[in-house]
Amino acid sequence: MPDSESGSPRGNEGDEEMAIDVGQYDALALADLVRRKEIKPIELVDAAIERIERVNPELNCVMFKNYDAARESASGPLPDGPFIGVPLLLKDLGISYEGLPLTGGCRYLQDVVAEEDSVIAERIAEGGFIRLAKTVTPELGYCAASEPPIYPPARNPWNRDHTPGGSSGGSGAAVAARVVPLATASDGGGSTRIPASNNGLVGLKQSRGGTTLAPLQAAPWYGCVVDGCVSLSVRDQAAYHDLTQYSTPGDVYSLPRPELPFLDEVGRDPGRLRIAIITKAANGKPVHPDCVEGAHNAAELCSSLGHDVEEAEYSFDFDSLSEVFSRMACAATAGLLRDTTRRVGRAPRQDELGNVIQEMVERGEQMSAAALVDDIEAMHAFGWTIAKDCLPYDVVITPTMPNPPHRVGYYDMTLSFDHYQFELLIPEIVFTLPHNVSGLPAMSLPLHWSTEGLPCGVQFIAKHANDSLLFRLAAQIERAQPWSDKVPPIHA
Repeated sequence: MPDSESGSPRGNEGDEEMAIDVGQYDALALADLVRRKEIKPIELVDAAIERIERVNPELNCVMFKNYDAARESASGPLPDGPFIGVPLLLKDLGISYEGLPLTGGCRYLQDVVAEEDSVIAERIAEGGFIRLAKTVTPELGYCAASEPPIYPPARNPWNRDHTPGGSSGGSGAAVAARVVPLATASDGGGSTRIPASNNGLVGLKQSRGGTTLAPLQAAPWYGCVVDGCVSLSVRDQAAYHDLTQYSTPGDVYSLPRPELPFLDEVGRDPGRLRIAIITKAANGKPVHPDCVEGAHNAAELCSSLGHDVEEAEYSFDFDSLSEVFSRMACAATAGLLRDTTRRVGRAPRQDELGNVIQEMVERGEQMSAAALVDDIEAMHAFGWTIAKDCLPYDVVITPTMPNPPHRVGYYDMTLSFDHYQFELLIPEIVFTLPHNVSGLPAMSLPLHWSTEGLPCGVQFIAKHANDSLLFRLAAQIERAQPWSDKVPPIHA
């Protein structure tokens, strides 16, 4: 559904070639260039368009091109927000942007166009961002890859035979390939942290209550889902959360805004921290040596920075949690489809939902209300246990993923739900899912690469509502072991 067939930049005739290599800057730095009039927003937009057209044939990370509207926005007045003039890629799931498609990678929704802005979309506009394009997601976001039935699979710029992850995989691939320095993401079981890990980026799942998804959903997955972004730098992550990630009156889960903006925490001394490292998966299955090595290297780095590090383990029953979470996800998906049917005006046809999603809807429809309430309460009880495991420590370190990025096609959503869910998906979110359930903030940092040259992120978890500490520690780590010079083979 592109609104511009041509991807070539349309600068003024006679303009000199732009001397600034925009791929060398993070989003805040680009906005600073705009403020200082060293570059124009239209130049940033045209450069990003050129970069999309350069890498998208190989990576399939962008599914809708909003080029004409972006150029029009860039040519007019923009709000003087922290990201003034910066082109932004938008995940095609959850957040509504007026006039743009909202397909969620689903054939049933491929003609749906958003009728209004979500609250977060309004904040994005107030921040000065320019909505450039939308990125590929898996069907309704329910996958650790981004391989929807209606678009080609998104591919990893470090090795295109491998997945960039999901469900924010299109955003992850595009940012890693230096199309733009930041793109939107969301996380219900790891969907921000997985692409951050798979692509060598920064990604935060913030504390429960620190985001709003109004007006489309009040509390998707009963508090497990939060919004966010994937970024090249810690400070961009902080500034994006300052701009967009705070609750709105009436939200089911709500935290007060922190005393200091997250951006002000970047560069502050985190103090001497008590840090635990957990590399044993809670399901008892082996963790890939490269992922274990990445976590241990991160722990050693923290020790060298003056922090106290010790070994720890989780105590909760991951298999039981998986059963509860899976039933809850089926019920939530069935409810989502009911709401979607009201908006689309008809029920989905048999061929408009993939096998896994169809089975989830059927199972969810068969659940009683009492059984769902039992599962929600059980899930929150697991959250207490998980949070208690982390309570003795300021920060807990784990691998973000138990394996380096899998090959494209590994997460086969044509299989039965049970096979897909319990053999493929759930084992891969053994470190991320627990903190969607606990509500604790968790950030993936790009601190390790596998022996095959694929990124393996490291996850840092803090106490609830202590996201500020993660930003202080992440910035300290970024200074000690910078990653900005690590660029994938496929890049703009």
